[in-house]
Amino acid sequence: MTSTTEQFADVSTTTLLRFATAGSVDDGKSTLVGRLLHDSKSILTDQLEAVEAVSAQRGQDTPDLALLTDGLRAEREQGITIDVAYRYFATAQRRFILADTPGHVQYTRNMVTGASTADLAVVLVDARNGVIEQTRRHAAVAALLRVPHVVLAVNKMDLVDYAEKVFAAIAEEFTAYASELGVPEITAIPISALAGDNVVEPSANMDWYGGPTVLEHLETVPVSHDLTACPARFPVQYVIRPQSAEHPDYRGYAGQIASGVLRVGEAVTVLPSGRTSTIEGIDALGRSVDIAWAPQSVTLRLKDDIDISRGDLIAPSASAPATTQDVEATVCHVADQPLAVGARVLLKHTTRTVKAIVKEIPSRLTLDDLSQHPEPGQLVANDIGRVVVRTAEPLALDSYADSRRTGSFLLIDPADGTTLAAGMAGAAFASRPDAADQAPHDDAEWDF
Repeated sequence: MTSTTEQFADVSTTTLLRFATAGSVDDGKSTLVGRLLHDSKSILTDQLEAVEAVSAQRGQDTPDLALLTDGLRAEREQGITIDVAYRYFATAQRRFILADTPGHVQYTRNMVTGASTADLAVVLVDARNGVIEQTRRHAAVAALLRVPHVVLAVNKMDLVDYAEKVFAAIAEEFTAYASELGVPEITAIPISALAGDNVVEPSANMDWYGGPTVLEHLETVPVSHDLTACPARFPVQYVIRPQSAEHPDYRGYAGQIASGVLRVGEAVTVLPSGRTSTIEGIDALGRSVDIAWAPQSVTLRLKDDIDISRGDLIAPSASAPATTQDVEATVCHVADQPLAVGARVLLKHTTRTVKAIVKEIPSRLTLDDLSQHPEPGQLVANDIGRVVVRTAEPLALDSYADSRRTGSFLLIDPADGTTLAAGMAGAAFASRPDAADQAPHDDAEWDF
C-alpha cells in the first residue's frame, strides 16, 4: 500500500527549505549569508555594484558581503545585525527562504521570529572563541522551537590555520550540549565565510574534512516534517454562503489545511462545540475533489447544517484534539512592556482569538545554563518562561512538539493589538534520545 508521503511526493515541501542563521556578534553570520548568495550566483548585478560602492567608500579593497543582508542604516553603521533579514534564492536542487537573525542578547526575540518556521538553523561559532554563552543561547532557542536540523558552522578557520583539532574540540562541545537539549540532528562544518572555504565550494585548505559544504548540506538535508503525516487540522477562516440563484443552498467553510489529509466521506468533529458531521464535498481551485492535504487552501462542505464560524476547528473524529481553557506553555516575550501575572490579554490560535488572563508565571528560563528562575512575577522583553493562561472559551490546542502550527499561539495586548509573546504549548524541550521512555517533568468579564 502506498504511504501518504509517497502518494503526495509531487507536492511535498522537500523542494523548499526554510532556514535561519544565528550566532554571536562578529561571528560572521551576514558574511556567510552574503558569501552563500554571491558564490551561488543568487544576487543581481546592481546589488553587487551597490555593495562594492559602499565597501570602496569605506576604503575596503574587496566587497563586504555582509552588506547584502545588513540593510538597516543602523546595522551598516554599527556592523551588526539588528532586524531579521529575509532572503529568497534557489539552486537547481532546491528553493530557499533564509532568515538572517541578530546575535545580540537583546534581540533574542528576533531570532525566535526568524527561526519559528525554520526547518534548519545554522549556528555560527568563531573558531578563535569556541562555544560561548550566546552559542548556547541560540542552541537552546533552536531546541525550544523544535527546529529539526542544526548546522554548527565553525567560522574563521583561516584565523586558526585551518587546524583540525580546533574544529574537533568545538564540534564535540557543541554537539554534547545540543544533544542534551534534545536537538535531533547536528552537523558540524568548518568554514571561512570571508575566504569562501566550504561555503559553496570545498576548501583546498582543509583536506582533512570530508563532509559536505554548507550549500551542499542545505541542498540535500531531508525536510523531515511532513505535514500530511500529522492528524488533520482545518481552522475555519471564512464561511461562504452566497445565497444566490445559482447557489441557493451552498454553505462552505474556507481555510488552509494546517496539517494532515481530509477526504470526502470522512467523519469529522467541529471544535470547540464538539458537534459531528461528515465531509460531503471538498472544493479546491474551483473544482470538486475527493481528497485534500496540507497546506492546501480549500472549502469544505459538510453533510449537516452546523453552527460553524471563523475560529472553529474541523478535525477527523478519530483524531480530534482535546479542548482546554487552561493553557500551559513556554512563551518568548517580544514586547517592550512586561507581561505580569494577572495580565488580561487576547490569545490568538490559528484563526481563533479569545480573551484570556495570565494566571501564573511559574518560571523564567536562564538560557545561559538552562536553569529555572522560579516565580519571577513577570517577563520582560527577550525573556523566555513558562506560563499558565486561562481562556474565556475552550481552545483545541495540540502540543507544540506534535505540531508547530496548531501548537503555537500569540498573546496580544487588547488595548492596541501589540503582540506581547509567542507561545508554544506543552513541554519546553524535547526528551533526550536516551530518555525517550522517561515521563516528562513537569475581574468581571475577564475573570473565568
